[in-house]
Amino acid sequence: MTSGRRLVVGLDEVGRGCIVGAVVAAAVILGPDTRIDGLADSKKLTPRRREDLAAQIKARALAWAIGRAEPGEIDRINILQASLLAMCRAYAALPVLADWAKVDGNRYPAKLPCPGEAIVGGDATVAEISAASILAKVARDAEMAILDALYPGYQFAVHKGYPTALHLARLAELGATSAHRRSFAPVAKILSDTDEFFPTDRQA
Repeated sequence: MTSGRRLVVGLDEVGRGCIVGAVVAAAVILGPDTRIDGLADSKKLTPRRREDLAAQIKARALAWAIGRAEPGEIDRINILQASLLAMCRAYAALPVLADWAKVDGNRYPAKLPCPGEAIVGGDATVAEISAASILAKVARDAEMAILDALYPGYQFAVHKGYPTALHLARLAELGATSAHRRSFAPVAKILSDTDEFFPTDRQA
């Protein structure tokens, strides 16, 4: 029972700065009486702590859902719009309607069918957004582990798709995969220097 109090959904995304894979968002409604100790910005938590909290969130939240935008969509509409799209998809997948949305950052998705607000730093200060950031991070890291198995040598499970020195070195040596974001500068440069797209896909 909600005792007539409004339901707040928190929304956050993970993967905007990556050069490979989807941008992943989560939506979480904790419910007026739900408290989960230890919620924080997912970037400030260890992987094990994120996993533990993600299990609690899924078990105790009133509702939660994951949304995503694929690399091809990111290339077509740009990463900002893809991030907002992923959040809208996460919201649309919720089995419960919210009365108010709190979105991490300074941009509120124009197509989100719920009134709400954008909160800079919300993943560190708003429980619902912190919960969403944790679920999104855990989901995306799991996808990076899958890509790591599909494309041996890139070490996606290590750098999680961010353009670290390790990732850029692997990219330069092995070429781009179809999971890479072609519009991002490091990938675009590699593709411009090769005669064919995605040479490693034949080996995956």
